[in-house]
Amino acid sequence: MFERLKAIEEKYNELQASLRNPEVMNDFNKIKELSKEASDLEETVNKYHEYNATLKNIEEAKELMKDDELKDMAKLEYEELNTKLENLTKELELLLIPKDEYDGKNVIMEIRGAAGGDEANIFAGDLYRMYTYYAEKNNWKIEEIHSIEGTSGGYSQVEIIIKGNDVYKKLKYESGSHRVQRVPVTETQGRVHTSTATVLVMPEVETSNIEVKESDIKMDVYHSSGAGGQSVNTSNSAVRLTHIPTGVVVTCQTERSQLKNRDRAMNLLKIKINEAMRSAEEQKLGATRKNKIGTGDRSEKIRTYNYPQNRVTDHRINFSIMSLDRVMDGELDPIIEALITEDMRLKLAGVNFE
Repeated sequence: MFERLKAIEEKYNELQASLRNPEVMNDFNKIKELSKEASDLEETVNKYHEYNATLKNIEEAKELMKDDELKDMAKLEYEELNTKLENLTKELELLLIPKDEYDGKNVIMEIRGAAGGDEANIFAGDLYRMYTYYAEKNNWKIEEIHSIEGTSGGYSQVEIIIKGNDVYKKLKYESGSHRVQRVPVTETQGRVHTSTATVLVMPEVETSNIEVKESDIKMDVYHSSGAGGQSVNTSNSAVRLTHIPTGVVVTCQTERSQLKNRDRAMNLLKIKINEAMRSAEEQKLGATRKNKIGTGDRSEKIRTYNYPQNRVTDHRINFSIMSLDRVMDGELDPIIEALITEDMRLKLAGVNFE
């Protein structure tokens, strides 16, 4: 571990020296690249320096323990420093876990109503609002790409881009089937119903290196629709692209220009194809991660939102929190932090998070 830490410290010092180089200082893109690389290492380097300083203080405390007048105070300090050293060692171990290369990326999120008819679509809309509130708390920006409203409210499908710092790092655990248990507004007998909505989270990756043959794409155009199915404009500007070999479909209607919608749809298509290939490769290599979405069946779930008990349970880590109302208002951090902690614990043990 300490050989790696020393190498990271040397790399960090090299980057700092490069950033002071006059030639680099005149190259904005190079500065941005090196600054990002140095920033990624800074926390580990600072923690390593704190570890070394604590080691030095421990040695000094050991020497003071030889002094009859100071030994009691020195012993107390020695014990406190050793506890601090143990904690720093654990923190350094976590910092040395290989980082997900996509953690700093923006995300494409797709939410769909699944099992449960109108109630599933309403729940999909509730999840959309929950993620919107959470994004606001993190100073992220949300941009809607495409949506199909449910007949009784909510969405049968909605796709959004979420932009900001470490978006994928926090939201990557949200992919899967989300289950709700509550009395629907349309229920006259007061019975609790169970419905599901699926969430898919994909990192917004660079698509210039992802090749898609034009001959493999089917394009459909139609009128863009706004809220309530009203036409945003009278031209066929909305674009739907279907990748024939994989069956991946994307739709974009945010721009008034058909050409701009097509360009954007093509970018999203590449991202979805890349995600499908990435998931297939992980499964081929024996990764334990399950398919991200599942079928949306009521028996498949990563999380349950139980309204009568005001409880949210994440079944992957057996974690429950009795504050569903606050979670739906965007207070997702307790759940996400618990997921991150468990992911790190498993990685330290050499196991992939499922």
